Amino acid sequence: MRNYFDKQLNELNGGLITMGHMIEQAIEYAIEAIVHHDVEKAKSNVEYDDEIDHQMRDIEGLCMKLLMKQQPVASDLRLVSSALRMVADMERIGDHAADISEISIYLSDAKDLPEMEVIKKMAAESMVMVVDAIQAFVNRDIELAEEVSRKDDTMDALFIEAKQTLIRLIQEKSSYTEAASDLLLVAKYFERIGDHAENIANWVIFTISGERR
Repeated sequence: MRNYFDKQLNELNGGLITMGHMIEQAIEYAIEAIVHHDVEKAKSNVEYDDEIDHQMRDIEGLCMKLLMKQQPVASDLRLVSSALRMVADMERIGDHAADISEISIYLSDAKDLPEMEVIKKMAAESMVMVVDAIQAFVNRDIELAEEVSRKDDTMDALFIEAKQTLIRLIQEKSSYTEAASDLLLVAKYFERIGDHAENIANWVIFTISGERR
């Protein structure tokens, strides 16, 4: 019985890693879409969100089987309960990546868009946070997970900078108002991706140590 349970735990672990790679790809495509105005990548990413949702449902189903049909010990129970929460955060990251892609399609025809280096910084930082959070889970690396959690302050500061920059642009040139509103949404989505990466990292810490942040 325990061998079968361990096999299912390994399947769960593999499913989480696969979903982690999926959201990494989704963010990469979202960055390509918004930074390089790649409409094809944007459209592909919007459709890809369905695959991420499907992966989430598969993992949730496996978690419920493990909880209902097995008798997990404390460490196993932490993994399963954390998995249910991590996939929820991963799914939201996929949603935000799709949202950014949709906005990039809308902005593809906009003329004279302002250069927003701060949004590029947010995009890069969010990618690092997600990749490191997944890596922390794969390697059960509590120090890396704690580092991801600390980086959320950087993302918050970048969002404030983006908001102030966009407000200043609107004040200087009223024709930027509509595009600036869309870019503010993009900045907010990247900031939320950072929040979800922090959540994943905190669930990794809980899985390893039993300590809930």
